[in-house]
Amino acid sequence: MAQRVTLRKRTPYNTTSNRRRVVKTPGGKLVYHHLKKLPTAPKCGDCGIALPGIPALRPRQYATISKRQKTVRRAYGGSRCGDCVKQRILRAFLVEEAKIVKRVIKSQQKPAGRK
Repeated sequence: MAQRVTLRKRTPYNTTSNRRRVVKTPGGKLVYHHLKKLPTAPKCGDCGIALPGIPALRPRQYATISKRQKTVRRAYGGSRCGDCVKQRILRAFLVEEAKIVKRVIKSQQKPAGRK
């Protein structure tokens, strides 16, 4: 028959914060090791992919690492991925171009309308 293993924490329920693994000690005894929750990587706010260059940690661990490890040195670094930033810049440029074109067309039609 298998050796019995006793819980080390007070909560006996099988919840995500109470995950356990059975480990054999050097003395041959079986004990529970309580596992920590798995970290998830920060995601891009637009497309939802994991941000490259930023480590996946539990929320409190971000306080212990330096700022250069939490961000990327770019506009929207640490919040949006590079492709989404590229799309935003392109979209803003095209919107401004459209405004200029509209202004030019309007100025060309004004003198023609007076005649």
